[in-house]
Amino acid sequence: MKRGTVTMKNGEIGSKEAIAGDTPSRLIDARIAELGDWRGATLARIRALVRQAVPEVVEEWKWRGVPVWYRAGMICTGETYKNAVKLTFAKGASLDDPAGLFNASLEGHTRRAIDIHEGDTIDEKALKALFRAAVALNES
Repeated sequence: MKRGTVTMKNGEIGSKEAIAGDTPSRLIDARIAELGDWRGATLARIRALVRQAVPEVVEEWKWRGVPVWYRAGMICTGETYKNAVKLTFAKGASLDDPAGLFNASLEGHTRRAIDIHEGDTIDEKALKALFRAAVALNES
């Protein structure tokens, strides 16, 4: 089946693979390939870091095609925009962020986000610590 987007019965936009029953992991693979630029490479790197930090992570494909990572609850989403890859942490306002990674959605009561732009350097050690902290909060 040709890759592309369709409007589903519930009004959400998703890939044709979702209708065909592909797994969330395959849909994330397809999104990374579809982007084909720095955003795809960044999303792939984030995904690898999540998997290294939380080996038991569960991947989901939600809302109009957004990768979401879970372990005992939502860890974060991986949205892609024209100028940024946004990691939104569901309980980010409750997480310690000693490295100062959160740079978006700071006014929210619950969520916090990290916007990564083309050419940004990712503090991989600090980001993996944040993923682990999110899981620890979910498990508490």
